Amino acid sequence: MYLSVVNTIDLNTFHPQQCISGKVMRLNRKIANIFRQYLRPFGITDSQMSLLFILTKRDDLNQKQLSEMAALEKSSLNRNLNRLVDARLITKEHFPTIRITKKGLQLVQQIIPEWNKAMDETRELLDKEGMAALDVLMTKVSQK
Repeated sequence: MYLSVVNTIDLNTFHPQQCISGKVMRLNRKIANIFRQYLRPFGITDSQMSLLFILTKRDDLNQKQLSEMAALEKSSLNRNLNRLVDARLITKEHFPTIRITKKGLQLVQQIIPEWNKAMDETRELLDKEGMAALDVLMTKVSQK
C-alpha cells in the first residue's frame, strides 16, 4: 500500500527546503543559539528567562495565563516552573498566582545586560529589514 501512495506523488515537484515549519525551526535554532551563549553563565534557558521577564512585569498571573503569554505548552511550562521554583527564582506560595522572588528579580537584573548583547547580535544578524519582517510575522500569527 505504501509504495502505491509513493508512486502517485511526483517527487520531482516536492521541495522540503521550502517547508515553512523547517524554515521557522532553523531560524529559531540560529537565534536561540545566540541567546544560549549569553545565558549560559546564569544556568538558565531562554524559556525560563522569558518566564522571569513576564513575571517581572506581572505579579498576578496563574499558570494558564503565563502559558498563554509565553506561548508554552502545559508540560513545558510545568517543567520550567518547577526548575525556577527549585532555584528559588519564583514562588507558588500564593498559588494559583505565580510570583517572582527577590532572588529572581536580582537574577533578571544580572541577565539584562547580557540579554541586551544577544538582542544587539540578533538585530545585526537580521538587519532592519529582517526585524521589520519579524514584526509583521508576529502581528499576523498573533491575530489567529
